[in-house]
Amino acid sequence: MRPAIFPLLPDPGCLLLLLVSWLFSPAKSEITSLDSGNIDDILNNADVALVNFYADWCRFSQMLHPIFEEASNVIKEEYPDKNQVVFARVDCDQHSDIAQRYRISKYPTLKLFRNGMMMKREYRGQRSVTAIADYIRQQKSNPIREVQDLEEISSLDRSRRNIIGYFEQKDSDNYRTFERVANILHDDCVFLSAFGAISKAERFSGDNVIYKPPGESAPDMVYLGSLTNFDLIYAWTQDKCVPLVREITFENGEELTEEGLPFLILFHMKDDSESLEKFQQEVARQLIGEKGTINFLHADCDKFRHPLLHIQKTPADCPVIAIDSFRHMYVFPDFSDLSIPGKLKQFVLDLHSGKLHREFHHGPDPTDVAPGQPIQDLASSPPESSFQKLAPSEHRYTLLREKDEL
Repeated sequence: MRPAIFPLLPDPGCLLLLLVSWLFSPAKSEITSLDSGNIDDILNNADVALVNFYADWCRFSQMLHPIFEEASNVIKEEYPDKNQVVFARVDCDQHSDIAQRYRISKYPTLKLFRNGMMMKREYRGQRSVTAIADYIRQQKSNPIREVQDLEEISSLDRSRRNIIGYFEQKDSDNYRTFERVANILHDDCVFLSAFGAISKAERFSGDNVIYKPPGESAPDMVYLGSLTNFDLIYAWTQDKCVPLVREITFENGEELTEEGLPFLILFHMKDDSESLEKFQQEVARQLIGEKGTINFLHADCDKFRHPLLHIQKTPADCPVIAIDSFRHMYVFPDFSDLSIPGKLKQFVLDLHSGKLHREFHHGPDPTDVAPGQPIQDLASSPPESSFQKLAPSEHRYTLLREKDEL
């Protein structure tokens, strides 16, 4: 008789371990691939979307892929609704039209979208699962602080830009529009709200939104348009939250540099608000038409000693005005000339025409030489750009093109 053969059964402990692993292992989250056919529908329906613009041949893109996928897995567990948070990607080689649409200049680029609108600030933080997940949690947090007593308004930080909405009730179209604006601009302004009986004293003519600019004595500004018209209230709020003259710091330097516009910078001591106010006034008076061709900035002299050294200045020389074209730096002759009508504007126009560049290399243009004075060709070397060093690092990104500025 042939002996009976019984199959070996797995160890019961192993079976239990396999069962527990299967039950408690999170399902792998799929990264949504975007193309011209689905991108608008997916992004428009997502509360928050983080999109990875990449190229397969880019080694930095290859390094980011598993990190991006794992961060998506972590967030998916916390926000299971598919429209709450979307992790998506665009193969920029396959979809160059999308890359051009969103002005992708380096790989990989992580862009944040809210309800289909691309945020100005892309993700530039650490490329780790924890950092990306924390960033998304931050984006999902409520950007509006609810005021419980109007006395809180009197103790606001008046060095910040504050937008305050007074509403009869939270469940209203007016507040939902306000909330949508706050979600987009909360990095630029502090948003607050008050409801019902608490807000009644400020709702003498209905729901109301006001702007409190920086400065203890600065007067409030009231929004006079429709509170349900998103485009109107967003444009008004953006105008108040994003100043014409912005501060440049080491934290936002890469972002500002990547905009590709030359810098007109006031270097001033931190407590020298008078010089900053004068600069802001003259930029608004003389250069409002140049917005979009040059970035108007101010910088702390102590923090930016190195750029000052490039133009042979120190904090003791501040306030100092200079242009950084990303190739060279040019110094405005004398801060005291700032209030001369048209002087600052001519300085910027001379950059655009190439005159500043020519004069650094060849001396004054012939039209600027007094009659009878000999024309000399004076070779010189203008200081190299200092802020170009704040541009995206080639050790983090594959840069697609170089910008050639004056």
